[in-house]
Amino acid sequence: MSTTDSKITRDDLESKLVELQTGIDAAAHSAKDLGKKLGIVAGVLLLLLVFFLGRRRGKLAKTIVEIRRF
Repeated sequence: MSTTDSKITRDDLESKLVELQTGIDAAAHSAKDLGKKLGIVAGVLLLLLVFFLGRRRGKLAKTIVEIRRF
């Protein structure tokens, strides 16, 4: 603090709180965007994993039916 006797006014507090709030809002907004992007990527990867595992299982366990005519 300075050596002069300056008092903290309501305007000083209000301007500092607004400055802090804008910084917090910006950080929260960027975190939400990152979370959405990660969620979408994780969902697509999970869908691809399930698809390829099901495809592999289908190739391994398929039944061959032989039709014979007399």
